[in-house]
Amino acid sequence: MGRIVYRAARPTPKNCCMTQAPPPANPPSSPLSDHVREALAVTLRGCEELIPQEDWVKKLVRSEATGTPLRIKLGLDPTAPDIHVGHTVVLNKMRQLQDLGHQVIFLIGDFTTMIGDPSGRNSTRPPLTREQIEANAQTYYKQASLVLDPAKTEIRYNSEWSDPLGARGMIQLASRYTVARMMERNDFHDRFKGGQSISVHEFLYPLMQGYDSVALKSDLELGGTDQKFNLLVGRHLQAEYGQEPQCILTMPLLEGLDGVDKMSKSKNNYIGISEDANTMFAKVLSISDVLMWRWYTLLSFQSEAQIAALKAEVDAGRNPKDAKVALAKEITARFHSAAAADAAEQDFINRSQGGIPDQIEERQLALVDGAAWGIAALLKATGLAASSGEGNRLIDGGGVRVDSNVVSDKGLKLGAGSYVLQVGKRKFMRVTLA
Repeated sequence: MGRIVYRAARPTPKNCCMTQAPPPANPPSSPLSDHVREALAVTLRGCEELIPQEDWVKKLVRSEATGTPLRIKLGLDPTAPDIHVGHTVVLNKMRQLQDLGHQVIFLIGDFTTMIGDPSGRNSTRPPLTREQIEANAQTYYKQASLVLDPAKTEIRYNSEWSDPLGARGMIQLASRYTVARMMERNDFHDRFKGGQSISVHEFLYPLMQGYDSVALKSDLELGGTDQKFNLLVGRHLQAEYGQEPQCILTMPLLEGLDGVDKMSKSKNNYIGISEDANTMFAKVLSISDVLMWRWYTLLSFQSEAQIAALKAEVDAGRNPKDAKVALAKEITARFHSAAAADAAEQDFINRSQGGIPDQIEERQLALVDGAAWGIAALLKATGLAASSGEGNRLIDGGGVRVDSNVVSDKGLKLGAGSYVLQVGKRKFMRVTLA
C-alpha cells in the first residue's frame, strides 16, 4: 500500500471451548485496584462477549504492575471506500481503551481482502483487485482518525507479514488447524450441508486473520459478533506458536435507522461518517425512541451514569426528543465540529417549521419559447422527482412546497423568476427560470 504512513517496528514472527490455552503469567491478587476495575467496566460496556474475562483481568493487573500497555488489535478489510456509523461501534471501544493508556493497533487487511471474508456469507465472496483495495484503503484510516487518537494509534497492513510468508509458510500455517474444526464454523457448515460450494481459499481467511494476531502479539482483539470464529482462530494460533493467547471482545452489530436490520449501505439504513452535518443530524433524529438508548450505549462517549440519569429524566416525563437531540449533536460534532452540530440543529428547526436552509443546491433552467414550466415537469427536470407522475403523486400527498407554500394544484405553472422547491422535509433546491 505504502501511501498511508504507519509507525512501529517490523513484527517478529480468535477462546471458546475449542482451545484450552495457558493462562497469563502473574495471576492477580485480590482485591483489584480501582484502575483495573475501571478498565474492566470500560471493556464490558455494551459488549457482547469478553472471552475469557478472567484472563483479561490478569492481563490488566499485570499491565498496571509493570507499566506496560496492552496491545489491542482491530482489523478492517477495505472492501468499500467509506465507513458508516455502525463500523464505529468497535472504533469507539478502541478509543475508550486507548484513553486508558493501552496501545491500539488499527490493522488494514490489504492481504486478507484479496481472499474475501466468508463470514455470514452463503456463497463465495468475490475477491477485490489490488487497485480496488488500494483505492478503498486511502480513506479508511483518515475516517477512523475521527474516532481514534491518531498520535497514539499504530497503523499496520497485514501484507507486511502475509506476503513474505510464501507457499512454504502458508502450508506450515495450514498444518496448525484441522478441517474438522474449520467445519464447525456455522456458515461453512450450513453451506456444505446445503450443497453450496466452498472454495478452498476461503479456509485461508480465518487462518490469515489469526496469523495477524501472532505477528502483532496482540493481547486483545476486537470485532463484531460475526467475527467470533475468526477471533478464536487467532487465539488458537497464538498458543500454537508459543505465545500467550489473546482475549477476544465481540461488539454487537448496530441496528440501522430502521431499528430492524444491521446498519448497511445496501439496505440504505446507514449514516456515513463523511455525510454532511445537516444530513447526519437529521438522520439521528429519525431513529425511534427505543433505539436511541441502544445507540447511546454503543456510540456515545458519555458515561453510563450520565446516560442512566438522562434516561431517568425521560422516564419521569422529560421529552425524549431532548435526549435524541443531544445524541445527534454529539455524533455530528464528533465527525464535523461543535459549531457544525449547532448549525445542523438550527437547520433542522428551520426545516421542521417550514423554513428554508441557509445552503441549498441551485439550478438554472431555460424557459422554452418563453413558456412557463408545469410544476410536475419541473420536479422531474430538477431531479426532485423521478418522473412527472411521481411529482403529481407527491403533490397529491402534500409533500411539495414552492417558497414554503404547499402546492395543491397539479396544474401550477411557474414563469420567469427564482423559486425554492421543497420535496418532503429534506429535499430543497433553488431554481431560477429565465
